[in-house]
Amino acid sequence: MSKRNLALLAATFVSIIYGMTFTIAKDVMPQYVDAYGFIVFRAGGSTILFWLIWVVLKFSGKIPSEKISRADFPRVIAAAFFGIALNMLCFFKGLSLTSPISAAVIMVSTPMIVLVLSAIILKERLRKRMITGLLLGLIGTTFLILYGKSVGNATNAGLGNLLVLINAISYGFYLIIVKKLMHTYNAFTFVKWIYLIGFLMVLPFGWDVFQTVNWAVVPMPVFWKIGFVVFFSTFLNYLLNLLSMKELSPTTVAVFVYLQPLFATIFAIGLGKDELNGVKIISAALIFSGVYLVTMKKS
Repeated sequence: MSKRNLALLAATFVSIIYGMTFTIAKDVMPQYVDAYGFIVFRAGGSTILFWLIWVVLKFSGKIPSEKISRADFPRVIAAAFFGIALNMLCFFKGLSLTSPISAAVIMVSTPMIVLVLSAIILKERLRKRMITGLLLGLIGTTFLILYGKSVGNATNAGLGNLLVLINAISYGFYLIIVKKLMHTYNAFTFVKWIYLIGFLMVLPFGWDVFQTVNWAVVPMPVFWKIGFVVFFSTFLNYLLNLLSMKELSPTTVAVFVYLQPLFATIFAIGLGKDELNGVKIISAALIFSGVYLVTMKKS
């Protein structure tokens, strides 16, 4: 199999894992572990894994011996805030309040958010069709937030959807900030610091919740689901993204984000955790139409 096909396969697996995560994480929150306590697991466990892998690769000579410049540390701290702290806090809290399908559909707006931030921060040009697509996506996302009532144990769908949207915006800032680091350093050189600093940022929010978890009543399947989020959804997905980004353009990688609602919907409905309704279908159609207009190539 060619390197490109391997990269495409890796990007597909990332979307599948993220699609499954919406429902798997929802099974843990908030019944057994509140969102902020769960983030302590996710950020802390991933930090340990990234540092262990870095030590192994460094002493085996697989990665270069390099240090982050002092001038780049503010960028690392900003990436930790937007990519780990604010991103995870809003996403998991939002997911605990809304349904898996609603959260997945809102996440599809991420490429459009990145496009807007690129135009503002990187001064990239916006075309008319892009602006039209952005407006359609904004209407669809707003419609979902205001009227996307969810079934099951969605306790506050409106607030949950809004927090997931903030998470998407935060992740967009992260992609802009981390772009320079990826071109300057080996990924393991900076990712271990991003996760460590991000973990320290979320610790004040989740430590008290983490301490109050009654582990005696947590069934073993829930422990496996927590492990799935830490290892597969966070650690492994980041490594697979690195593999895909080495062979594919950022635009091609971003396209796979659009598969996440499909996989999330299939997985959630298959387990009876959620169901489609008219609002979600219309909102999704508006968002996908906007995404298409934004990302289509000029003929």
